[in-house]
Amino acid sequence: MRHNLAHRKLGRVSEHRTALLRNQAMALIRHERIETTMPKAKELRPFVERLITIAKRGVASGEANGASLHARRLVLQELPDKGVVGKLFESIAPRYAERPGGYTRILRVGYRRGDSAEVAQVELVGSEYNPKSAEEKEAEKAAGPKTKSVGDRLREVARGARTRGDSAAGGGSKGQAGGQTKGRAQKSTTPRKAGGS
Repeated sequence: MRHNLAHRKLGRVSEHRTALLRNQAMALIRHERIETTMPKAKELRPFVERLITIAKRGVASGEANGASLHARRLVLQELPDKGVVGKLFESIAPRYAERPGGYTRILRVGYRRGDSAEVAQVELVGSEYNPKSAEEKEAEKAAGPKTKSVGDRLREVARGARTRGDSAAGGGSKGQAGGQTKGRAQKSTTPRKAGGS
C-alpha cells in the first residue's frame, strides 16, 4: 500500500525526476505552453505554482529588506536559467499579482500513437494561445492582398502548364490511354499463412 507517499516516481530515480521537472518548468515558463504526458503534467503543476508564488512574493515586497533578491535566489536554486527567471519575475509574476493561486491549466489532448500514453497540454492561465490576434488580422485586411512569393508564382505556372499539356494531348499520357489509372497502383492484399509469424 502507498500510504503517505505524496508524489509519483515517473519511472525515474530522484535526481532524474528533479531534472525532468526543472526542465519542464523552464520550458513552460519560456513558452507558456507545453505538451507532455498526464502524470508528468500533474507533477509539474505544484512545482511551477510554488515557483510563481515565490516570485509573486518577491515582486510584491519590492526592494524592501532585500526580499526581492532573496526570492530571486530561491527560484534560481530550482531553475538555473537566468533568462527564464527574469521572465518569471518581470512579466509572469506581476500578471498574477491579484490571483490567489491556480496559475496553470491542464488540458487533456488525447493519446500518443506510439505507446497510447495520455497526453496533456499544460499552459499558464491568461496566456491562451492565439496565433493571430484581432489587431494583426485587421492590419492584414487593411494592407490588402498579399503579394505572391516566388514559390506561389512557380506553382501557378506549373499548374497552368499541366492543364494546357493535358488538353493538348487529348486525354493524358500513354499509360492513361492504355487503361491504367492515374496515380499509384494499389497493392494486392493476400492473406498471410495461418499461424505464421
